[in-house]
Amino acid sequence: MSAILEVTGLRVQRGRTAILRGVDWRVARGEHWVILGANGSGKTSLLKALAGYLSPTAGEIAVLGRRYGASDWRALRLKIGVVTSAFAASVPPSEVALDTVVSGKFAQLDLWHAGTRADRVAAKKLLHSVGLARLADREWAYLSQGECQRVLIARALMARPQLLILDEPCAGLDPVAREKFLRLVQALARRKNSPALVLVTHHVEEITPAFTHALLLRAGRVVAAGPRRAALTSANLSAAFGARLRLGGRNGRCRLAFAGR
Repeated sequence: MSAILEVTGLRVQRGRTAILRGVDWRVARGEHWVILGANGSGKTSLLKALAGYLSPTAGEIAVLGRRYGASDWRALRLKIGVVTSAFAASVPPSEVALDTVVSGKFAQLDLWHAGTRADRVAAKKLLHSVGLARLADREWAYLSQGECQRVLIARALMARPQLLILDEPCAGLDPVAREKFLRLVQALARRKNSPALVLVTHHVEEITPAFTHALLLRAGRVVAAGPRRAALTSANLSAAFGARLRLGGRNGRCRLAFAGR
């Protein structure tokens, strides 16, 4: 299968601190990945490097066969949608949901123009697809956290990305809102022509059956990467989190038990 994303020998070093150390990772069409790791494992730095916000010290990143550094990174970045709660603070409180979604076409928050009529029609369809058509004219300040996350998914899809990164999207959600959000992610993954999904999380319970592969990081290094059944094991999770962990679950959903250090 052709690759959506290829990361080869990626190293990020600042001063004497190595943040990422020789990361190799490949995402093919039709694959949906989960990235797991403890705080400080390098997850956030990897995402920043993929989005063009953090320059590698060594190694290569290619999106759809086009390498950062040899192609216009601004154009490549439009191929990667990102959903992160960090965006929430940059959305004007008075901006309505429809305008937030339209801004995704231009990868620009607090967009200064309203877009074309076709843009707004497309944005309305995307809001409908995430179950928020009724809230198109609601201001950002009056959306719940779960609704904000759904709006950000619709926003990310406006640019028709080939890769969609969900950066700890369930952080701060109550149990019911979290489950509703995960069902949306599951449905999105099952759609025809869905972008490749990458879910970044600390919690295996958030991994839905649609996720086919896993990447585990520890201290900037890859502990395991590959098909879910092979990579997501008790031994690999224990190595990634530095504790004795036991993986269980049923019906495609995972559970993790702490067995001591």
